[in-house]
Amino acid sequence: MDSSDFSLLRTFTHYFLHLIFPVFIALAFYRKNWKKAYLILLATMLVDLDHLFANPVFDPERMSIGFHFLHSYYAIAVYFLLLFFKGNLRIIGIGLLFHMLTDFQDFQLWPH
Repeated sequence: MDSSDFSLLRTFTHYFLHLIFPVFIALAFYRKNWKKAYLILLATMLVDLDHLFANPVFDPERMSIGFHFLHSYYAIAVYFLLLFFKGNLRIIGIGLLFHMLTDFQDFQLWPH
């Protein structure tokens, strides 16, 4: 595989984990209300609004974790604490932590 193949696979994996995989999370943990859970998980993508404060807004060679303020280690600690609440707050915590994991793997597990 050359670098363009890895780039395409990396991009596909990133968006699959952000948009499609949350369906499986919702079905696995919130089967009765999976549609609501899925929509909440998708809404946690709004955490990426902090990218608008960066220059450039998108840089494929930049690690989001620790760079953007909603992707900071302090923010991640708050997202972890959301797991200890019930209901929608827990779903939000799951979504935000999964988002951080997705961004982490996007930068750490793929060749640049």
